[in-house]
Amino acid sequence: MEKRKEIADAFDVPGTYIGEYPYGNGHINDTYCVIYENKGKEVRYIRQRINKNIFKDVPALMNNIGRVTRLQREKFQEAGKTDIDSRVLTLVPSKTGEDYIIDAEGHYWRTYIFLEGLLTLEIVEKPEHAFQAAKAFGEFQCQLADMTTPRLHETIPNFHNTRSRFDTLVKAIEADEFNRAKNVQEEINFVIQREKIVDVLLNLQQAGELPERITHNDTKLNNVLINAETGEGMCVIDLDTVMPGLALYDFGDMVRTATNTAEEDERDLSKVEMNIDMYNALKEGYLSTAGDFLTPKEIELLPFSGQLITFEIGIRFLTDYLQNDVYFKIHRDKQNVDRCRKQFKMVESMERIFKLT
Repeated sequence: MEKRKEIADAFDVPGTYIGEYPYGNGHINDTYCVIYENKGKEVRYIRQRINKNIFKDVPALMNNIGRVTRLQREKFQEAGKTDIDSRVLTLVPSKTGEDYIIDAEGHYWRTYIFLEGLLTLEIVEKPEHAFQAAKAFGEFQCQLADMTTPRLHETIPNFHNTRSRFDTLVKAIEADEFNRAKNVQEEINFVIQREKIVDVLLNLQQAGELPERITHNDTKLNNVLINAETGEGMCVIDLDTVMPGLALYDFGDMVRTATNTAEEDERDLSKVEMNIDMYNALKEGYLSTAGDFLTPKEIELLPFSGQLITFEIGIRFLTDYLQNDVYFKIHRDKQNVDRCRKQFKMVESMERIFKLT
């Protein structure tokens, strides 16, 4: 408690620190809801310990977030929005003026204002949810479309480089350091049979047919806060992986997470099937805000992007399992295998629906 209060006191938050509790279910950072008392009222904030094992250059990451959120705020002001504080994350500075602190053990911490009246959807239950979240992500990309120099930092190099992810998996298979490959031979074969798709977007980018964008790179729909009363997609959160990328990476991850309502680690694969109505809602919502700046080639490849990113995330879960579960947090044995199998079942469904094979 004394250590928590010391961290709390390092941020420029009005009022008196009362306490905190774990919040959310993110795989990477440690997140807490922190409560202060100010003028007789309890006020909530979100505090996170940033995983420096995953993010090797936290100051660069925080520089990205600061630049992006300030630009978002400017864009909303230009658009005449009156509820800007509910539409963009607000970093609370430390008492020394930085956007983060470093504690005595070398851990990085940041604080955001808690956005009251907004909620996250862990499972997308109807097309309107998909539409609203995709609209918010499209608006996010649109706001950052003219952000050029200096180039944002790559917080995780090659994050959506599917060739790199494929090659890393092959190395993990060959090393088999933890003697796990024998448990996932079917999944390994699934990946090897589809190697031909891993370079498609990369080759088009190299040929100049797909432009570099500023992208979120983790567009799970629970990374959009929804207005609890109106259902409107309001605020894009979890900005750690905002960096240069391809617009199709973001749309593809939306397809991956929104077009099937099963849990990410669903073991009953009979529940896993791409929902075309959800896909169409995603596409409509996304193009309503991003359509004006996307190229015809980007729009043409929207269906393929879902297949590719779902495949890539499956590769990442499989690789992490082979490497002894060092990246994604797990809560039970072989949880990463279950996550991988769910992704690959979705890939098969997309291949069938869009005739992508």
